Formats: sequence, structure tokens, C-alpha cells
Amino acid sequence: MRATVIHAPHDIRVEDVPDPVVQQPTDVVVRVLRACICGSDLWAYRGESARKPGQRIGHEFLGIVEQAGSDVTGFRAGDLVVAPFVWSDGTCAFCADGLHTSCPQGGFWGSEGSDGGQGEAVRVPFADGTLVKLPAEAASDDRLLTALLALSDVLGTGHHAAVGAGVKPGSTVAVVGDGAVGLCGVMAAKRLGADRIIALGRHTARTDIARAFGATDVVAARGEEAVAAVRELTGGAGAHSVIEAVGTEQSMRTAFGIARDGGAVGYVGVPHGSGTGLDLGDMFNRNVALRGGVAPVRAYIPELLPDVLDGTIDPSPVFDLAVGLDEVPAGYKAMDERTALKVLVKP
Repeated sequence: MRATVIHAPHDIRVEDVPDPVVQQPTDVVVRVLRACICGSDLWAYRGESARKPGQRIGHEFLGIVEQAGSDVTGFRAGDLVVAPFVWSDGTCAFCADGLHTSCPQGGFWGSEGSDGGQGEAVRVPFADGTLVKLPAEAASDDRLLTALLALSDVLGTGHHAAVGAGVKPGSTVAVVGDGAVGLCGVMAAKRLGADRIIALGRHTARTDIARAFGATDVVAARGEEAVAAVRELTGGAGAHSVIEAVGTEQSMRTAFGIARDGGAVGYVGVPHGSGTGLDLGDMFNRNVALRGGVAPVRAYIPELLPDVLDGTIDPSPVFDLAVGLDEVPAGYKAMDERTALKVLVKP
């Protein structure tokens, strides 16, 4: 089959690789219908996170089950399924607590020895604990299929940030980051009942999506200028809840700078750069909480899926460029150059 591999920074290729097969009785093989490129994939693309030459890449996909191991009880050939970006056994104490990303037997698609999502098919370990079945009729609805793909990562990650930030009905929320996760954070905040949502971003195409998703205000500034603008919009108090969806020292400093005393920052931006931007003394003095981390999206899919299916929320606009599998390298280039927000892959 064909799959995307990374050989070096800025060297993404689509190559012939061995077809995936059932190796354990708990495995299934999924033929990929939709995949995508994540902003976190760009850290490997830019050389900011290590990869071995020839390693698979991509961690967001949905598709059709082609083969199922003998111990798989929840799925059979022909089922339409979505995969969260981490596989998990579904039986350990962490999975029971809804923290599937800490499953001792879990792992990330594209890690060494595993298939990546940006390919024609994927071997899925622990299928019963990992996959979520989707309605079969969704396979013929292109827009819905694209919206459902967001459940594999960005929608659940934005929701995780909103939950971590303590978004409540009537609250004021600020969102740092205008990428796909930040935009899904806007959507999540609106869904959880926020009364005012301030989106920080300087790209009109992205802030237009933020407004469509529920943002009431846009701040086109960074750093101290952004902090001052949000403080002015909130009468000097700051936001009850702040979603941090970038992961740099500057973005974290901004997040804490715009948080209201007694508020919380929900962070899901993959940390990268020179530091954390945390000032523990300031956090202590102002009673500002920090929650978040890698999102256990498997725990959130059952909650979010009905709203996607009935159209209450539609994250599909975050995918603004669609490519075929052989065009994936160009998709990485487009996202790296910020000419695309999030690239949809149709193998």
C-alpha cells in the first residue's frame, strides 16, 4: 500500500510500504477514507521533534474495517469507524478514568513500529478499546464525513482545553491560537455556554471561522499588546477561562496575562520552544489554575458525536484544503507556509 513517511526535516514522501495485517487477535485493519495533517505534525516536519528516517506520520483518520481479529467483539468488516489519535486497551484503570492517553498499552499513530494515519490502511491495536463506530450512511455524505474526522483529534482537543479552563454558562473565554485546535476551542466554549468569547488571531480567514463558531470579539495582536486589548475588553478583569492552543512561551505568557484572578488556563498547545512562560508566583498570588495536556479524545467522542451527527456543531470548515495521498507533501508545505489552515487527505 501507499503511506506517508518522513525522512528528514521538510522531506515528506509517499511510498510503498507493506500492507497492514492483523497481528494480534484484538487488532483490526482499517481502510482509510479520510485523514489529515495536524499542526503538531509540523514540529516533525520542521525538525523540532525527532523522527527516524522512514518513520510513518499522521495520527487522524477514519475509515472502513476490512479485517478483524478473532477476539474483536465490537466491530466487523464493513463498519465505518473513527480512531482517536491514541490507541488504548479500554480496560485499564486509566481508561476507566477517561485518561486513555495514559494507557500503559496505548500508543500514538506514527510512533516507531506503528502505522500512520496518512496512508491507505492502518492496523489498529486493541480495536474494541480504541475505535468508535459511526453510522454507515455517513460514508456517503462528504461534509459529514469531514466533520466526523475532527473527532479524531482537533474537536476533542479543543473541548479538552475548554473543560480544563473551566468554561461555564455565562462565562467570558479567551482563546490564544487561531489554528484548527484554537478554532475548535471557540466552538467548544460556545457549546459549553460561554457568553463572551474573545479569539486572538491576525489572519482574517481564520478569525472569520472563529466568528462563525461563536467568537464575539477578535483581538488581532500578540504579546503585551494582546494582553492590554483583552484587559480593556473585559473592564480590566480578564477572562474567566483561557484556552491556550499554541504551545510557545509567548502564547503561555499571554494566556496567563489575560486570565482573570481566580480563573483558569486550559492548555493543549504541544509545548515547544525555549521555555514554559509560567510564573508560579503570579499564579499563586492571583489564584490562577492550569489544567490540560494531551487530550484523551477517546473519552470525549461519545459526548461530542451526537452533536456532530445532528449538525448542532460542524467543525468541517477548519479543513480548508483537500489533497490526494500523493499530494500530502504539498499539503505539509501549505500548512508550514500558513497558506492552509488544516489539510484534508483523501487517499
